[in-house]
Amino acid sequence: MSEKATSRKIGLVRASSIYLGANVLNAAIPFLLLPFLTRYLDPAEYGKVAMFQMLIVALGAFVGVNVAGATARKYFDLDDGRSQLDAFIGACLQILVASTALIGVISYVFGNYIADWLDIGFAWLFMALLVSFSAVIIQIRLAQWQISQRPLFYGAFLLLNSVVNVGLSILLVAWLGKGAEGRIDAQVFASVICASLAIASLKKERLLKISGWHREFCNEALRFGVPLIPHVAGGFLLMAADRFVIKSQLGLGSAGLYTVAFQVSMGLNLVFDSINKAYVPWLYHRLSENSEGTKRRIVKYTYLWFIVIVFLGGALFFVGPLIVKTVAGGRYHASADIAGYLFVAQALAGMYLMVTNYIFYSKRTGALSVTTFFAGALNVVLMLILVRYMGLTGAGLAFIVSMCIRFLLTWWVAQQRHPMPWLSWKT
Repeated sequence: MSEKATSRKIGLVRASSIYLGANVLNAAIPFLLLPFLTRYLDPAEYGKVAMFQMLIVALGAFVGVNVAGATARKYFDLDDGRSQLDAFIGACLQILVASTALIGVISYVFGNYIADWLDIGFAWLFMALLVSFSAVIIQIRLAQWQISQRPLFYGAFLLLNSVVNVGLSILLVAWLGKGAEGRIDAQVFASVICASLAIASLKKERLLKISGWHREFCNEALRFGVPLIPHVAGGFLLMAADRFVIKSQLGLGSAGLYTVAFQVSMGLNLVFDSINKAYVPWLYHRLSENSEGTKRRIVKYTYLWFIVIVFLGGALFFVGPLIVKTVAGGRYHASADIAGYLFVAQALAGMYLMVTNYIFYSKRTGALSVTTFFAGALNVVLMLILVRYMGLTGAGLAFIVSMCIRFLLTWWVAQQRHPMPWLSWKT
């Protein structure tokens, strides 16, 4: 019996539960680190950490050009899930090295300007690049465990990554008193350590072979990853560019305050994302039945879930500020003023997840990239206008409008790609 056949013995429900738990724990540990950091770092220092993290997100759109997803997709193109996969992953790592080197040269040439604009050290640019490089290797390792249905390995490694990151942060920030620099050093060390373990694991399982330049494999990986760059870039404009706008107009301290409120609101996004990861296999299985009755039931349940999300977002608009004050501490009470707006925006993100799945199911994702990039660009434009006149409140309002536009446009695209009875689900 082949490895793929053996792996199918793991039940879908059990596997989904493990993935759900792993992702919850992985996201919850940094969330639990937040009260610690806000008590050791003032808003300006936290603003520097925020700029570093947003730089990592920005680089993530280009470093490796999304080759991790290509390695997962390649698995299903091969008869036994192994043949030539090691060489394909090797080619993807070659793309990763080449793209990182190119971005490294650009960073060196324009480094002083970028560092001054972000108000961070010149060396931090290359530290962020190293974290982005390591993240792609980690994603490739996780992707192979996920598609071969080994959720325990997936979950353990994800948890290890978070524990090392948090442990080093506590050591460097609290014990050694290195402040913002300690938090950044911890991210770099943790990324390099886990990426090294990922490489060793891939080689041990004979999933990595680098022998010459596989032009065909490189072209295949690029055909998969390059079209997704606008989608990833749009996600950055939606979820991260606001920190750059706030920093440039209101200063590092305000960027730190906004980031704290944003990270607390991401707790709601964590819930929606984890539920969606468990929901997607069930949805795809039901859609494959191609039954009108099943489609109507799916739409009915989706509308009910929308109602739950709307009530939850409304409640957190009022309760969210209290949550931020409790989590962040006294120096960050100003963050509470915008927390309600950010929770509403995260509720819209939860509704977006329920409709974007149909686009991925259709395998026609080009329009999704356009939609996401448009919403992200709109977010930046609104930020530039509203932050100038309304401060951090303007940033929160811009985020709500952009997330709403993304949700509605994605819903429309989803209906074009995979029609569902949204207006006739009762019949």
